[in-house]
Amino acid sequence: MASACLTMQRHLTRLLKRLPAGCQGQVYQGLHTSSVSLDRDRSSEDTKDFMGKMNGLDEYTYKGQSRFVDYNQIVYEPRKEGEDPRPAEICHKKVMIAVTPKKMWYPAFMVRGLSIDEAITQCEFSKKAAPKIIKDVLIEAQERAIKFFNVEYKSNLWIADSFVERCDYMESLVRRSRGGIRKIKYEYSNYYVRLREGQPPKHYYAPRLTGNEQLEEYIKEQRNRRIYNGL
Repeated sequence: MASACLTMQRHLTRLLKRLPAGCQGQVYQGLHTSSVSLDRDRSSEDTKDFMGKMNGLDEYTYKGQSRFVDYNQIVYEPRKEGEDPRPAEICHKKVMIAVTPKKMWYPAFMVRGLSIDEAITQCEFSKKAAPKIIKDVLIEAQERAIKFFNVEYKSNLWIADSFVERCDYMESLVRRSRGGIRKIKYEYSNYYVRLREGQPPKHYYAPRLTGNEQLEEYIKEQRNRRIYNGL
């Protein structure tokens, strides 16, 4: 038992020596896993506000994040007489999601170009965490569209844009067998969505060219060839 403790102490000493001088104090504090210090330093109200920000509840005042929701404040010029009215656009986001961007990427791109009801239905089919989070964000954006953006029908919306970015990550130490120590990383993601009023387009992405269209494009490229600096 004593030899195992000495081995673990040596591993910790070697790991701490590799860190910069300014980070060593933070590592020593991070080794304390008890909640007594948290309860002593923070009141119940402060702890509740802190956990609310970490869960993305206070996402509109979260500092250091992208100002994606500021697109909601843009005021466009009035349309001319005879033009169609400009469809409403609603930008919404959720920050500090405890899912890696790699897992959030596929369902975020899956809902692009779908109607809001179809996107929510598609997210319900999966049992993974990422589609469920995206479904909750879509429902929140749908409610905001009705409440704050004067959208008449909540089903008359489609996903114009949906993407994910890496937010932040946290590193921690895990004790392994035989006195070993391994460093693990917890990654967080930010999810952004833009809803647009109206019916979704027939093709969100450019459709694949047919054989005749590919032939015409090839002939056009060949005829546009030029030999520079030639006779």
